[in-house]
Amino acid sequence: MFYLSLVVEYLKNYMKTRLTYRSDFWIEVVSDLLFNGLNLFFILVVFLQTQSLGGWDQEQILFIYGYFMIPYGLFITFFNLWGFGERYIIKGEMDRILTRPAYNLWQLMLENLNPSSLFSALAGAIVMIYAWVKLDLPFHWYDPFMFIVLVVGSVLIYAGVYISLTSLSFFSDAPTGILPLIWNIQNYGRYPVTIYNKLLRNILTWILPFAFVGFYPAAYFIDPANWKWFAMLTPLMGIVFSILGISIWNIGVKRYRGAGS
Repeated sequence: MFYLSLVVEYLKNYMKTRLTYRSDFWIEVVSDLLFNGLNLFFILVVFLQTQSLGGWDQEQILFIYGYFMIPYGLFITFFNLWGFGERYIIKGEMDRILTRPAYNLWQLMLENLNPSSLFSALAGAIVMIYAWVKLDLPFHWYDPFMFIVLVVGSVLIYAGVYISLTSLSFFSDAPTGILPLIWNIQNYGRYPVTIYNKLLRNILTWILPFAFVGFYPAAYFIDPANWKWFAMLTPLMGIVFSILGISIWNIGVKRYRGAGS
């Protein structure tokens, strides 16, 4: 209850700030939607030149992309840790976090909440529903439950990977430049892994498992006969990578000795 009450208080503070600077909030929302709109436009342009992409048609690709946007939007909302090294390590704000009783990573998540990114998740849901109707996919009573389980697993994969990389700031004050690289790699998860070579498929499945934040879970609804078991690995991969990320984070926090150390 203590940690849930912190969520409420931080959300109140967020809304007070945004009500003061309302234009900034809507500019951020519109910019996120435009970015996702450009990605959708790119997909549509591709299908002006071809009828299928690696055996997947336009509606199927749109369905996969719509799913991809949902855990992505949720992840950015709650795990917005960009600039952690500069703000909390170099400028010493981590000292302030560690003097408080709540778990440090939880505080950082709440301090950097970005609810405007929920609009990206909403846009993804709209795209996914549109593609679902166009594909005339069957709807089963357990599909909503499976959808929630898969989305949670996808968000945990995002969290595990990026918490692990953010933790590198505890070991080096210098920007590593690895986050932008990984950010670009994650975008491969919004397309079917079958269009990539074997090496890249294995990387996206087992090393940087971004195929589980888009393709595999979405393919469960499109073609469960072929992709069901891969999709079922999504929550397991989420648990494994989130535990790994938090473990590396805790090691980094123990190593931290304060500003200037």
